[in-house]
Amino acid sequence: MRNVLFVCTANSARSVLGEALLRHLGEGRFQTFSAGSTPRGMVNPDALACLQRHGLPTEGFRSKSWEEFSGLEAPNMDLIVTVCDSAAGEACPVWPGHPLVVHWGIPDPAGVEGDDAARGAAFDLAYQRLARRIKAMLDLGDDVFTAVDGKDRLMAIGVTAEKEDTAYV
Repeated sequence: MRNVLFVCTANSARSVLGEALLRHLGEGRFQTFSAGSTPRGMVNPDALACLQRHGLPTEGFRSKSWEEFSGLEAPNMDLIVTVCDSAAGEACPVWPGHPLVVHWGIPDPAGVEGDDAARGAAFDLAYQRLARRIKAMLDLGDDVFTAVDGKDRLMAIGVTAEKEDTAYV
């Protein structure tokens, strides 16, 4: 069982989607978490609606600080994935266990204004982008966590995906 933490500034949208997606796609091989540097205090309702549209559970998610995962009592992470550019640029805590830390930038769907359909489309796009990255990670196999070039291979997922994302704009 591998521990993976998705980090975003507010821990209300993208990181929650990542947590839910890996929990689902990983089929029991991962314990997943999400956190934020400055948590909003609540999960964005549009994120929960997105999970529900895609048939994923919506219970148990909460917006929480990354400090919950940096103390001595915290579970050791194998991988930390930042999903927003501002969280990637912040000074992160020292993580117990010295996990791999990679960045997979996803545009913030919570920043989209408009009616339910417009916001839903933005969240669905973020969901699809995260799903593509997580599937690519799963395709690498479990040895990526211990391989000498494991971090580079995991980081490349975000770089390659960002190029693909801009091709669809």
